[in-house]
Amino acid sequence: MSHGTSHPSPDQDKKPIPVVVYQPESRVRHPVQLLQEMWHDLLASRELAWQLIQRDIQSQYRQSVLGILWAFIPPLITAIGLTFLKEAKILNLGQTDIPYPVFVAFSMTLWQTFTQTLTNTMSAARSAKSMLMKLNVPPEAFVLSALGQIIFNFFISLIPIVFFFLWFKVPVTWTIILAPVAFIHLLMFATGIGLIMGPFSCLYGDVSKFMGFVIRIWLFVTPVIYPEPKEGIWAILVGINPVTPLLVTTRELATTGIISNPTGFWIASIIAILIALIGWFFYRLAMPFIVERA
Repeated sequence: MSHGTSHPSPDQDKKPIPVVVYQPESRVRHPVQLLQEMWHDLLASRELAWQLIQRDIQSQYRQSVLGILWAFIPPLITAIGLTFLKEAKILNLGQTDIPYPVFVAFSMTLWQTFTQTLTNTMSAARSAKSMLMKLNVPPEAFVLSALGQIIFNFFISLIPIVFFFLWFKVPVTWTIILAPVAFIHLLMFATGIGLIMGPFSCLYGDVSKFMGFVIRIWLFVTPVIYPEPKEGIWAILVGINPVTPLLVTTRELATTGIISNPTGFWIASIIAILIALIGWFFYRLAMPFIVERA
């Protein structure tokens, strides 16, 4: 009687294929798990973000004759024009704690960085949409890329500001080392708004045009080209603007070292942090639906 040897069938050697089950339950019901995923993807997106930063910076200046000069030409032209109008007494812009050309050039640089952060973060959502339709990559990489490009442009735009400080002999106190803290809060506020408006801009083209209109009006209620008013209805409008204490405190820490409104700064900083977190959650939850609709 022969004894046969039993061999396992090919199907027995195969490992079970994991099955992904999609459930209709909202991810908001598990905020801790969602936050862990967001943090993990943020760390995982660093390499891709760095590659995108290099690509965007090179493409930004590759076909430009003036190159990086465009990073600081707008605020300098604005500073020269407004200084001329002020000296000619065509505009009454009030007295500033530092020479007006330095005041307006530095303020315009901060404002330009704020607006670029907002608009570039909105554009990051559109870039992420086109890429996520083809590849499974963290959407945070496109936001980090936009922020990296903005910070690079900001440091370039600081070069003429340093010369302005030296030319007009503007004293600098030790508080300048604290100015980046207020500046980061300013960027967080802009980033949060950009993250909230970004998914909407992917669906409706009017959103970008609307935000451009809002930014132009926003400039007039922010003490960029004039010192912060102390009384009147305009002072109330400027005071309730959350950008005002963030921008003014950054400017004061970098120049006089005297913070005129510390309470308003910390309130605006808390608002900026909350807006940034809310924007990140909304961006993370909305992008899959944006890609699905596309």
